[in-house]
Amino acid sequence: MNKMRQRFELGVIVLLLSRPFLGPGETDSRGRSFYVPENPSYPITTSVLDSIRFTLEKTLQSDKSGHLVSISSFVDPEGQVMGWHDLGNLEGPGWAANAVGGAYEIYTFGGFMERGDWQEKSLSILDHVFEGGFVEEATGFIRGYRETTTGKFCLNYKHRSDWFCPGSMAKIAFQLLIFSDELGTDPRAKRMRKAAVRCAAWIDKHVESVPNGWFPRRTTPTGQVYRKSPEGGDDPFWQTSADGLFILQLQAGLTERGLADYSGSLKEKVAAFVRANGIFGSINHDTYDPHENVAYSVAFRTLLAIGRVLKDESIRTFAYEKCLSGLDQFKMHEDRNGVATKGLLYMEKSWDTAYLWENAEAALAFFEAGLDTRRTDPAKSREYEIDGLVILRAIAKHHYGPHGFLTEGVDWNNHVGQQHHIDQAQYGAIRYTEPFLNNQHIGEPTLYYLRHLARCSMGPTGKEWRDIEGNVILQVAQRGR
Repeated sequence: MNKMRQRFELGVIVLLLSRPFLGPGETDSRGRSFYVPENPSYPITTSVLDSIRFTLEKTLQSDKSGHLVSISSFVDPEGQVMGWHDLGNLEGPGWAANAVGGAYEIYTFGGFMERGDWQEKSLSILDHVFEGGFVEEATGFIRGYRETTTGKFCLNYKHRSDWFCPGSMAKIAFQLLIFSDELGTDPRAKRMRKAAVRCAAWIDKHVESVPNGWFPRRTTPTGQVYRKSPEGGDDPFWQTSADGLFILQLQAGLTERGLADYSGSLKEKVAAFVRANGIFGSINHDTYDPHENVAYSVAFRTLLAIGRVLKDESIRTFAYEKCLSGLDQFKMHEDRNGVATKGLLYMEKSWDTAYLWENAEAALAFFEAGLDTRRTDPAKSREYEIDGLVILRAIAKHHYGPHGFLTEGVDWNNHVGQQHHIDQAQYGAIRYTEPFLNNQHIGEPTLYYLRHLARCSMGPTGKEWRDIEGNVILQVAQRGR
């Protein structure tokens, strides 16, 4: 593997090597079967910095207004557009294009690393979403995509507008909401919150209900249920996709902030979810499986938040016992077919590639669980925390080329075909990525860990952050030293 090992120059930022230490009462985690140790020469924070570097240096250009825009939502390690793929000539805030989510991660990580230039670029990406026509601010409706070759807007990744996924639209609105939390008095924040409020209201007013009490996976542009798959056949998961969780995530976020009150809807939809013993059908728009790993991660995170908003301990219990524990079935405890898969989660039984945005979301779920249980169950909290670290460490093994590129997924079972693998290996990493999503989503769990779980202290040369096993994952040299 041509693995990228170069350090990312950050001026005063220095990433150090360190021998792990164990605190009082802690045990060595290397006896676990689902375990990958920290790589002291390439820690998880360096992995994020390289992914962001790839996005910023290889995949952006200016639009006609001078705002930054992605050149493509599907590129190779050199940043070349893969125009043959559905996502190749698309950009925008939708699903795998993920402009708002990507900008949010660049902004927040840039703030943590004191990279004002990153934050300026992320705001330029955000401005493109608002000024470029994706958001209908009067109605709250958000268009997901724009063709980079024609400028045409479309609602789905097939370059059409006959259907869209309302859950994915809600996800964009939620990204705007949490992004606004970071902006303080910046006038963009008010605009973002208003867009989130109106998007939720549009969904609540227009999206048609389905017989099982959940949300439809797809609807027409006016909100009627759309039962077909993107390819035209019947979609067996038209009312059992976990994509609807993003609608609840948005409603909970707005309710928690006092911007709207969706308490009644949250109770009703959570009841439908629990009554079905969980709804874990594919979130990804091009997959069809009753159990997708990212569905369990999103379900845990969403229900944990709803349990807090509604002050309902039974929802929290279901989140742990059914949703978070459900991730265990996807864990890979060994390297498979000579590929570094130990510590990763495969996507689903019908498509067993280990895709990395889904793995990053799982790491985030484990970290949120770790923080939530830290005081009440320290031993369990440690297990969750290590699970999240293991996933990020396993992901960090899959950067390729000199520019920081992180593969979209590890195809250990040759599901997509070796012609699409790095170096055309029979089994291996895929030689394409989605810049703002699969390449970069590791930024959110890593920053969450640095902010909430890592141990920060002053070292000999400046601040240092250590993980629960004592590994130095980041050090920032004190100015003047």
